[in-house]
Amino acid sequence: MHKILIIEDEPNMRVGLQDNLEFEGYEIECAEDGEEGLEKIKNGSYNLILLDVMMPKLSGFDVCKTIRRDGNLTPVILLTAKGEELDKVRGLEMGADDYITKPFSLRELLARIKAVLRRSQETSSADTVKKETVIIGCMTVNFHAYTATVKNKPVQMSHKEFEILSYLWEHKNSAVSRDDLLTEIWGYDESPTTRTVDNFIVKLRQKVEKDADHPQVILTVHGIGYKLIAED
Repeated sequence: MHKILIIEDEPNMRVGLQDNLEFEGYEIECAEDGEEGLEKIKNGSYNLILLDVMMPKLSGFDVCKTIRRDGNLTPVILLTAKGEELDKVRGLEMGADDYITKPFSLRELLARIKAVLRRSQETSSADTVKKETVIIGCMTVNFHAYTATVKNKPVQMSHKEFEILSYLWEHKNSAVSRDDLLTEIWGYDESPTTRTVDNFIVKLRQKVEKDADHPQVILTVHGIGYKLIAED
C-alpha cells in the first residue's frame, strides 16, 4: 500500500483529500501547515507528498526546497491556486515532480498520483540494473544511490537533475530533444516550457564541465536539444 502525506492548511480540502484517497486504497497522513509537514517528512517515510503551495509558517516552495536540499527524493505533487507559468516553473526547478492547479477534479488528481508513482517505481527498477558509478565530465555519479562528487567532494543535485543526467547518460553520444526530456522526465500531456529544460542544463553544466561557458560534455544540438559526450 502506498503511503501519501497531505500537507494542506485548508481543513475542508485536507479532509476531502484524505477521505477520497483512503477510499482509493492509499494510506494517508496529514499535516496542517508547512512546519508540521516538514517535521513529518523528516521523521517518516512516504511514497508521495501532496504539497499545498500557499500555507502559513512555511510555504510549499520552501518545504520542497528544504527536503531536496536534504537529499529527500520522495515524489512531490504541488497543489496550487496559482496558474501562472512562472510559479509552476519555480516549483519544478525546486524539485517538484508535478503540479495541479485548484480547483481540480478527483479524477485528474488520481491520474497524476498514479503517473508520478509509476515513474518513481520505474526509475527505481531501472536504477537497480544500472552500472552504479559512472564518470561524467568532472563528476562521479552513482545513479542508484543518487550521489555525486567532484574531486571526492559531495555535489548537491536535485531529483530532477539526476533524472535528466540519467536520461542523457542512457542516450549518450546521441541527440536528445527538449521535448523528449519534458515527456520522459516530467511526463506531462502539456509540457510546461522548453526553457525549463534549458535552465536545468545550465545547472548541470556548472557541475560536470571544466568550463561551463565552453561545454565539452553536454553539447547543444541546435534546433534539436542536447547531446552528452561520453566514452562507451
